[in-house]
Amino acid sequence: MSLTIPSLLSGPRTDIFDPFSVWDLSDEFFNSALANTMSSSSSVREASAIANARVDWKETPEARVFKADLPGLKKEEVKVEVEEGRVLQISGERSKEQEEKNDKWHRVERSSGKFLRRFRLPENAKMEQVKASMENGLLTVTVPKVEDKKPEVKAIEISG
Repeated sequence: MSLTIPSLLSGPRTDIFDPFSVWDLSDEFFNSALANTMSSSSSVREASAIANARVDWKETPEARVFKADLPGLKKEEVKVEVEEGRVLQISGERSKEQEEKNDKWHRVERSSGKFLRRFRLPENAKMEQVKASMENGLLTVTVPKVEDKKPEVKAIEISG
């Protein structure tokens, strides 16, 4: 099965352009286009797992901090990578619960399958010092920033 992703993914629910985001798979347009492309409901459920990795991104004076809610996942099931071109990639897979032959499911709302989020980082990111930690299903990725050099001010004596 092939999936064509529309090129209109750059506007996730706001009119603010984010030059650091490679794409936002949580966009409603993406989800509806994906649902129309997939044929079975399990395929839609698996594809929505890609879009459901929610990430907060904040900037402090020292670093950029990404926090991803990944409930039920172990750190071994998550991958954090830095690619050429200053791209931070967070990916992983949530395994589908094993179904027993005699089980009768009434509702399946938790998503399973692969997820992937990518963020383009600005030039002042220290890519070689990226750190990641995971506790209680919360992944925290810290990308330190190069210190801004404060311009040296030199007083000039006025003669005369």
